[in-house]
Amino acid sequence: MQKGASLVSMLVLGWVLTLHGVPVLPEPLYHIQENFDLDRFMGKWYEVAVVSTCPYYMQAQREDPAIVTLELHHGPSAGEVKMNGTVLRQGRCKQISTDYSLTNTPGQFYHHFAKFQADVDSYVVHSNYDDYAMLIMLSIEKPSGNKSTTVKLYSRTMNLNSTVLEDFKTLVTEQGMTDDAIIFKQDKGECVPGDLSAKPDAQPKRATESVVSPVGLEDTESSDIHPLKGLRPKARTLLLTGPVNTTTPPL
Repeated sequence: MQKGASLVSMLVLGWVLTLHGVPVLPEPLYHIQENFDLDRFMGKWYEVAVVSTCPYYMQAQREDPAIVTLELHHGPSAGEVKMNGTVLRQGRCKQISTDYSLTNTPGQFYHHFAKFQADVDSYVVHSNYDDYAMLIMLSIEKPSGNKSTTVKLYSRTMNLNSTVLEDFKTLVTEQGMTDDAIIFKQDKGECVPGDLSAKPDAQPKRATESVVSPVGLEDTESSDIHPLKGLRPKARTLLLTGPVNTTTPPL
């Protein structure tokens, strides 16, 4: 009887808290980097590898898999992180920018992609800050509820340590994707927005693997960060009504 009364009390308390607008935050979906250090995570990164459950995003990445140069820094307020990036595509230097909101969980970031009414949660699951970072991004589109999972590998250099690479492959398979689907980006060089002298690399170099040196955004023109970015309305409708993976739980 006492246990029953306690249970009722807890339910009533939860109901009252909800009425008063106190958010009940769910536990993170992924195991985040332990003792995550935001300041150490800031700075320059290269997005060197990616894989996603979204078929259109994968198609766009395969067509021009250029390494994206990213700069992470603190935003104007204490609860924001700003990501700026550049990527060389077809001789043009394209600029990428996303404002992330910090969450109550260190290592978990949030942003809303208004164009497709999608909520995106980003999780830093592994990082040693000096060489590499592995991220999982979960995108949920509203009101359809369609989900896509994207796994990314960031590096401070263009070289991939073999151990890091194997760990990244393991992380990918743990999300229900195959490691042979991973797209390793090509080094087309860094660029500066507005620099008309940039030219396509005739022989682009892929991010290289080295056993010595160890080793995503609001954009109006490219699909580098959001899986549905750049999708034509008709194609996007076909994608969302087709076999989209909605079972897997994605700066």
